Amino acid sequence: MSQLLVEYPHSRNVRCDNPLARGADGVLRYGNLTPALTELLDIQVHTFAAREAVVEIGGPRLTYRELWYSASRIAGGLQEHGIGYGDRVAVRMPVGARWVQAFLGALLSGAVPVLVHDGLPDAVAEQVIHDACTDYILDGGGSAAGYRDALPDAAAFIDDGASLGELALLCYTSPGAESGPRGVELTNENLLSAIRSVVGALELPMEGLRNLVLLPLAHASGVVDQLLPTFAVGGTVVLTPDPAAVPETLVSERIDMVSATPRIFAGLLPGLAGLRVERVRQVCSAGHRAELAAADSAPDTVTDRLREVFPEARQWSVWGATETSGIGLARDDAAAAPDALGFAFGGTELALCGPEAAAGQGELLCRGPNVTRRYWNDPQTTESRFTGPWFHTGNQVSIDPDGLVRRALAD
Repeated sequence: MSQLLVEYPHSRNVRCDNPLARGADGVLRYGNLTPALTELLDIQVHTFAAREAVVEIGGPRLTYRELWYSASRIAGGLQEHGIGYGDRVAVRMPVGARWVQAFLGALLSGAVPVLVHDGLPDAVAEQVIHDACTDYILDGGGSAAGYRDALPDAAAFIDDGASLGELALLCYTSPGAESGPRGVELTNENLLSAIRSVVGALELPMEGLRNLVLLPLAHASGVVDQLLPTFAVGGTVVLTPDPAAVPETLVSERIDMVSATPRIFAGLLPGLAGLRVERVRQVCSAGHRAELAAADSAPDTVTDRLREVFPEARQWSVWGATETSGIGLARDDAAAAPDALGFAFGGTELALCGPEAAAGQGELLCRGPNVTRRYWNDPQTTESRFTGPWFHTGNQVSIDPDGLVRRALAD
């Protein structure tokens, strides 16, 4: 890379109580991770067996024991279909408890889940499934009536042979104007590091957190940054396939935390008008640059209106990309300037690239234990988007002396 690259020290991060040490490649890494995501989840299942793990409004309510048992039976069914270590299993199902069972079943089989958003056009979904070299598709039969019986089912099975460096998840970027979706390889270390960082940054409690997750589970921001960290603290993930049920759900399910994108929150606000939910302690917005900019530039901002609905809640915005496991920057909305993206957190470190990098402005680069090493089956794009361990986000920003990242005026 011929342009100037200026690194910014990992010094002003959101609180993280977990040990980080710099590896030989210069990347900060957590030193006490479990060997694999499935092992972390297995520990939580045995610790919180009788707690509710997943609640689908209008659907199943599953404890950790029930969720793990049903997922292990799906894994057994996949094994009977010849699926095992390293195979690719696409999960293309509506949001709900069965999605979670299918995702975990693919993990427990030893396969690599391939996340396919059920709202994608068929042509794009088929492109993703083909590109991933998918061996099996969990699509739930394609209908509410059929998908309960369509998942594989056999004697319980759990493959426990994974390690930190092995591929654990294949998550695709959204299609761009000039390119289709790209497969992002996320290892066990990437996922476990992202989970550890989110738990620390958002200070998730172990006392029975109930998280209403409105983010798409087929995106890194949903599954990696909300569903899995909630499981990591023995919390309950609440899912509402019908957005109209959100106001009642907030009260009846004793929700402590709500997570969505600014766009989803904006769409929910009319139905939340006049509602005041003091129990909610955390509101987490996850979105990309354009979404945050649109939300902040509105005359009556989404943040202000959410504060009326959740007067006791701490409001956070988390910014990242699929390539960074959906995380990277976080800001406290109570004190944030409209153009602020946030501070790096967890093991994420930042750099700027470009002729003005020394002056604090340029393209934002990220590295960390949560950052992918490469794209699946795309060495050309990998080479163009990575400088060593540094991922080129493509976003023009400025970084002030305290480490606060702001959108560039022209971005």
